[in-house]
Amino acid sequence: MSDEQTQPQLGLERIYTKDISFEVPSVEVFTKQWKPETDINIAASVTDLDEDYKEVVLTVSVTAKLEDTVAFIAEVQQAGIFLLKNIPEDDLPHLLQAYCPNILFPYARETISDMVSRGSFPQLLLAPVNFEQAYIQSQLEAQAEAETNGNA
Repeated sequence: MSDEQTQPQLGLERIYTKDISFEVPSVEVFTKQWKPETDINIAASVTDLDEDYKEVVLTVSVTAKLEDTVAFIAEVQQAGIFLLKNIPEDDLPHLLQAYCPNILFPYARETISDMVSRGSFPQLLLAPVNFEQAYIQSQLEAQAEAETNGNA
């Protein structure tokens, strides 16, 4: 029985949209040829709810510009409550910075696409994001920085 109590548990308890924003600052964009430049920013944050539950929030922001004019700004904060019980401490950063955002991204992607379409702009489908690779890259950069600072 004690073996069951110490088994690692990982589960998605709830998924929800925490915040949504869509802005069209200038209506002039509707009179111009649609050849936008897009800037996409993605960030994840984690909040401890209690010993076993964490809220992970994936923020996806998209800014589309026509020349110097902002066509639209779309942002979604897609959140999930995750059960992380008896997870080894060394595994938590990977789960919270790669695994959980990977689960949330398709929901955020759909919300962004829907908002942009409802704003009467052509459909915007965000490319898949490799959170696993981004996590590995951030770990390598942190390790390189630590080695550089250690040698200074």
